[in-house]
Amino acid sequence: MIIFLTVIFLILIILLIWVVSEKGQLALPSTKAAIEEGGLTLKNIHGYIYAKWSKEYIGSLIKIVFPLSPKWLKKLIGKKYHSKVLTLPQAEAIIKHDHHTHLHTHDLEKIIPYPIARNLILNGPPDIAIYECPCRHNRKNPCQPTRVCMLVGQPFVDFVLEHKPNESERVSKNEALEILRAEHKRGHVHTAWFKDLCLDRFFVICNCCKCCCGGIEAMLKHHVPIMVSSGYSAHVDTKKCIGCKICEETCPFGAVKIINGKSTIDTNKCMGCGVCIDKCPQKAISLYLDKNKPLPLELDKY
Repeated sequence: MIIFLTVIFLILIILLIWVVSEKGQLALPSTKAAIEEGGLTLKNIHGYIYAKWSKEYIGSLIKIVFPLSPKWLKKLIGKKYHSKVLTLPQAEAIIKHDHHTHLHTHDLEKIIPYPIARNLILNGPPDIAIYECPCRHNRKNPCQPTRVCMLVGQPFVDFVLEHKPNESERVSKNEALEILRAEHKRGHVHTAWFKDLCLDRFFVICNCCKCCCGGIEAMLKHHVPIMVSSGYSAHVDTKKCIGCKICEETCPFGAVKIINGKSTIDTNKCMGCGVCIDKCPQKAISLYLDKNKPLPLELDKY
């Protein structure tokens, strides 16, 4: 009984915050659209809080939840909040998408091996908005630029534009592609995020740097299973490799080591992001389809 009353009390507090945050309205149009799609459930209210106060939400994960959680909770987080690493062409394909695609659990279970949140809905060409990266804004000296998180599709785009007008802006397909390519040149990783608290489906492409990204930090430092491989692994042509260490220094996942003067890839750590390929001055690295990893997210094949 006490637990039931506590839950009811928390729901009432959340609803009060909701109404106040909506400037006295019951809900802004984008919020109403989200309710119509997902229903007024506790899970979706949680999703509203996540989207409305993403900087504070992500900050609490980075500073409190990931470092202090027991192993069982870290595993649970990995099941409810996770991402698929993308190569640059895979990320570009999502932005260029020009027709309706709905991949549901059955289609995606070999691509995103999680028990929930496996929906990918794209009504192409998708609406796109960029907004301030909450991970970078939780760091003292964040990587620049900071407006690199990319909302894809509705109701997510309208929600961030309505609720964070000073932190977001709508962009065209070409502008989004330019941002992706610029981030790739900086050595940053493209990731498609799926969250069961955001209408149970894909909602954003992040451009992650190893020094700021909460997801990369959670996985490498705190062992939270929050990211899954692109489906590829890197391979080094030892005849071309000169052991310059550039790939070792730039790999976001610590998968590359110089051994006996040559680059060596730890495929257990390699996430197949492709960052090392363009950074290698000798063009000695390539990606191959790794049968030991989930299938790639390649829209043109589905």
